[in-house]
Amino acid sequence: MYHPILPALVLALPLAGAIINGVGAFLWREDHRVARWVGPLAVGASFVVVAINFFAMKASGTTAASVVSLWTWIAAGGLHVGVDLQFDRLSMVMMLIVTGVSTLIHVYSIGYMRGDPGFNRFFAYLNLFVFFMLVLVTAASFPLMFVGWEGVGLCSYLLIGFWYENEAYSNAGKKAFIVNRIGDFGFLVAMFIIFGIFGSLDFSQVLPAATGHLRYGDVWATLITLFLFLACMGKSAQIPLYVWLPDAMAGPTPVSALIHAATMVTAGVYLVARTSVLFALAPISQAVVATVGAGTALFAATIATQQWDIKKVLAYSTISQLGYMFLAVGVGAFTAGIFHLMTHAFFKALLFLGAGAVIHSVEHAWHEAGRHGGDPNDMRNHGDLRRWMPVTWITMWSATLAISGVFPFAGFFSKDEVIWKSGVLGYPLLWGVALVAAFLTAGYMARLMALTFHGGENRTGEEARGHLHGAPLAMAVPLVVLGVLSLVGGWIQIPEALPLPHVSALEGWLDPVFEPAHHVMAMHGGAAATAAPLGGGELTWGLISTVVALAVVVWIFLAVVRRRYRPAAESPEPTGLSLVLYRKWYVDELYDRLIVRPLMALWRGCWKIVDDGLIDGTVNGLASGARAVGWVGSQLQSGRLGAYVLLFMVGVLVILGTVAF
Repeated sequence: MYHPILPALVLALPLAGAIINGVGAFLWREDHRVARWVGPLAVGASFVVVAINFFAMKASGTTAASVVSLWTWIAAGGLHVGVDLQFDRLSMVMMLIVTGVSTLIHVYSIGYMRGDPGFNRFFAYLNLFVFFMLVLVTAASFPLMFVGWEGVGLCSYLLIGFWYENEAYSNAGKKAFIVNRIGDFGFLVAMFIIFGIFGSLDFSQVLPAATGHLRYGDVWATLITLFLFLACMGKSAQIPLYVWLPDAMAGPTPVSALIHAATMVTAGVYLVARTSVLFALAPISQAVVATVGAGTALFAATIATQQWDIKKVLAYSTISQLGYMFLAVGVGAFTAGIFHLMTHAFFKALLFLGAGAVIHSVEHAWHEAGRHGGDPNDMRNHGDLRRWMPVTWITMWSATLAISGVFPFAGFFSKDEVIWKSGVLGYPLLWGVALVAAFLTAGYMARLMALTFHGGENRTGEEARGHLHGAPLAMAVPLVVLGVLSLVGGWIQIPEALPLPHVSALEGWLDPVFEPAHHVMAMHGGAAATAAPLGGGELTWGLISTVVALAVVVWIFLAVVRRRYRPAAESPEPTGLSLVLYRKWYVDELYDRLIVRPLMALWRGCWKIVDDGLIDGTVNGLASGARAVGWVGSQLQSGRLGAYVLLFMVGVLVILGTVAF
């Protein structure tokens, strides 16, 4: 039996780092030395504790979950919720990804945020973000997971709007916070239904009893899982609640890397995987998850093809790749979904950190050249940067080939498994959509690399070129580590169909977690097919996908580098379909017209009619009446005896007249 080693330290270390750096933001605001050490070390030490527990669990060979109870949180009637941490094979994988990638991002942030007046505050938020994500993935109950769920939402608001003096950045943080509240409603409703059926909210009570309390395909299983997926659509930016994620680029680039790669947006995929047996009992919900995932993957990929902002390209790429993860867990390939989540954490963190290094270099060069204005994020203002940034260039190519699905990089193995499983598990249309989205991914990433690092002509400006520089050591080391992981990170799961040594380390590790869900699906869905919808085995389509992906990369790359681009300020506006894609299919404008403006008009009407007219009018009317009564009374208090006698006589006559008649 496995017993966790120092389990509380996994959470306590990032929380302690957040507290120390938070105090430092007030007491030693100008001194950044403490945050520079405490921030990365707190998360790095947590990673070490997680790694120790991982190897201890592996050595024990246990497949059962170990629950560590810290204290009782809620005890009311039949509801008992403790602050309980669950250490099992799924949570262990997630903890390794979260703490490992986050440590590299913290180290990178030392160089990227150097000199920023909010340095201490930034690391306090960053440590707090990791703490809440660890709460989310180690929670042994739905309510405690919801605490982590809301915590990462809070931290995303704080970090996206980190430079809150800029109104646009502040609004982006608010947009992320508000959109996610829609999904959180779904999480709450799902918990209410689960407690009503099971009488508990602990995973150890609910999930093993699912097949006994719910029938396959019944309305309650469908409702629970659809409400849970509503929460996932908000947190993991799926159609139609994806609109907050591109705006999240307003935060510092390390924040983008943390949100997009290892923490917040992966929470929805983890929630579906954690409750896999519930989704296996709800085939309608599984179909919805898979369809929304595939549709999001294709939709976001089309938008990424025509964006000029390097971070916006990567943002829509994240939305698209999250779609692949939901496609996988939706068709029941839960291990494939977690596998792609893991490899995506490597190459997407690298892509964002590499983009940050580019932006950092261009901004510094413009500042030194005395240039003001212009957008350092716009790829039309880059060009041929490989001469100044060789480490960033090489490592970003590693990530580009990985996300494009080119063999032998990590993304080939995980994305190929997702696409293959969607085809052989009975979703031929979604299989085709996933293939198209994969080829679009290769195209927009080749475009990004060609515009930024190639072309033979640098567009940063003649005076600025002399000030361009490569990433400093603190930023370069994480890039190199992630570059290696983008290459070899997928080798832990090599399909038997490929003419390579068969490796199933991740599948063998996670199979016990997903066995109940697989059992339910096997009972009602039969065995998986062995051929793709158009015929052929996994080897055939693996070869086709990697050859086509590589061909698309080469084709788009050559097409872009041969074209002469002008800086953004001198470039013409896009037209036709390019304009539609550049404007993101006008979804934001549609939401603004159909939702934001009517709601604003409603609130404005409530303000004018109810608040200003009815409430304020009533209160102000009473005040005016009281003043009028007071004025009349003041007129009676003249101090003249004759007037008092006259009023007295009039009053007497009125009374006598009333009595007499």
